[in-house]
Amino acid sequence: MALLLDQQFAPMPDNNEIATKTFLESVSHLPPFFDCLGSKVFAPIKADINGNITKIKAVYDSDPVKYETLQQILLIEKSIYGSEWPKVGATLALMWLKRGLRFIQILLQSLADGERDEDNPNLIRINITKAYDQALKRYHGWIVQKVFKAALFAAPCRSDFLKALTKDQEVAEEDCLEKIHQFLINFTATVDAIYEMYSIMNAELDYLV
Repeated sequence: MALLLDQQFAPMPDNNEIATKTFLESVSHLPPFFDCLGSKVFAPIKADINGNITKIKAVYDSDPVKYETLQQILLIEKSIYGSEWPKVGATLALMWLKRGLRFIQILLQSLADGERDEDNPNLIRINITKAYDQALKRYHGWIVQKVFKAALFAAPCRSDFLKALTKDQEVAEEDCLEKIHQFLINFTATVDAIYEMYSIMNAELDYLV
């Protein structure tokens, strides 16, 4: 399953420290996921993820030793920016990136768990809506929310979406879903660890866009 499994996320270490270089390499493969959703309305989420990856990478590249882990980035930026933190730098970029990653995680988990609309079992609107409601909706104003609702009508059917995830390879649905399950193991653990880090450091912001 080329698209998702080109770059598996690394297993989480016992101390939950996330190596920045490895993390950036893994997330760099994810933006094309939004192309599989088939609607240009999802392009802003893809662009946001790309932009935030670029911002985090710029900080890491400035001193790979100092910024070896994501935790170090937050701690160092907190000391550098003082009262402006966490509204600045790679800390802010990672905050938004993790929300995009959570959207992907919930959508894929919903599909892998077999959640379907009983009236329209080959549509993925129910899965996308669940992911959006839980990961992004609370941070979006009503205009952005209306744009998302419009995007739902252009969402691909389930079979087309799964085929797009495999880059149009002929893969049985059960095999595709099993590979998604495998991908989600380390991916979910990584996203959970980032959310936990923001909670512990009180770095979460709730403003609307």
